[in-house]
Amino acid sequence: MNLAYRIYLGAEIAAIVPDLARLRITVFRDWPYLYDGDLAYETGYLARYAQKGAIVIAAYDGAQMVGAATGMPLLQHDGDFSGALTARDIAAEDVFYCAESVLLQNYRGQGAGHIFFDAREEVARAQGKAYSAFCAVVRSADHPMAPKDYLPLDGFWKKRGYQILDGAFAEFSWLDIGDAEKTQKRLQFWIKQL
Repeated sequence: MNLAYRIYLGAEIAAIVPDLARLRITVFRDWPYLYDGDLAYETGYLARYAQKGAIVIAAYDGAQMVGAATGMPLLQHDGDFSGALTARDIAAEDVFYCAESVLLQNYRGQGAGHIFFDAREEVARAQGKAYSAFCAVVRSADHPMAPKDYLPLDGFWKKRGYQILDGAFAEFSWLDIGDAEKTQKRLQFWIKQL
């Protein structure tokens, strides 16, 4: 399958927020996120990307968005996230945050992940950022919903030059599939010097 890619910057992102919201809900339902998403929340959450400094790289199969990756300067994303890095002597203003990276399962393994990271890292360098970082949810390997054949993306991220930033975690709450209330999740920071 040949995917077409389009980059959206700043205010251009507003037009694709509904498609991006639906895609996030679909992909993040799977392990390890198990996210029971809500379209109204997603739309509001993603609206913050329609500002200067943000990027969305979208992958299309024809007119359908089948994948996307987002990013923005860390200080524009979430103030709570920056505290984990400052505790590790990394200035939040020096960090570009690679937030979502979502791709429908049938389209994986065709190089989209590299295209997503390349575009975000290019924007980060153009903004003068010293680091690119992202967070990955931490789940117990013996979680009852963990698939037996799950292959974590750690190897891919390490080949891209990212490393776990020991002791740097963010916390975020969301509703898991099958739960009645949101619970707090721990997200591990990964970082790369640009």
